Amino acid sequence: MRSRTIQGSSGRVHPLRLLGDPALTEPCHEVTAFDGALERLVEDMFATMYAAQGVGLAANQIGVPLRVFVYDCPDDEDRRHLGHLVNPRLVEADGPVLRGPEGCLSLPGIEAGTPRPDHAVVTGVGVTGEPRTVTGTGFFARCLQHECDHLDGGLYVDHLTGLRRRRALRAAARAPWAAGAEAPGR
Repeated sequence: MRSRTIQGSSGRVHPLRLLGDPALTEPCHEVTAFDGALERLVEDMFATMYAAQGVGLAANQIGVPLRVFVYDCPDDEDRRHLGHLVNPRLVEADGPVLRGPEGCLSLPGIEAGTPRPDHAVVTGVGVTGEPRTVTGTGFFARCLQHECDHLDGGLYVDHLTGLRRRRALRAAARAPWAAGAEAPGR
């Protein structure tokens, strides 16, 4: 990808897919073409993530069923992590499981304490196919796991149980953006 001062500065903002959209529940496909279209997708994803004030975005959240995500996320020490992964795989999720606040651009305004391991390692490649390994702890580990879940057709509410799950889904059903959306049955 060409060097730019600000990731996403030449990208186009796409509408976000919201809870109930089938694009969010299907596993994404491996990327096989490493070309200008992939570079534009990543640039558009950064633009969309920044416009929505998020810290991560998976391609299926804008209706593209490919295994790609972008991130601009701090860790618990407030170190910034900025990048993208193509064909990512979560290869480690370990350490203490902590319940922390988690939200999603596909469920705007809804947040819930979600259990996640405090350490994560994700492997993948960049837009030109170069291998990458990204390691995160704390909030950044949460972000990496969250985006990998999206690419497998999952949402953070899938990790909730009992009252937390019911509250999150009830709030989503009452949200102004939920007109016609159906909550997942799991």
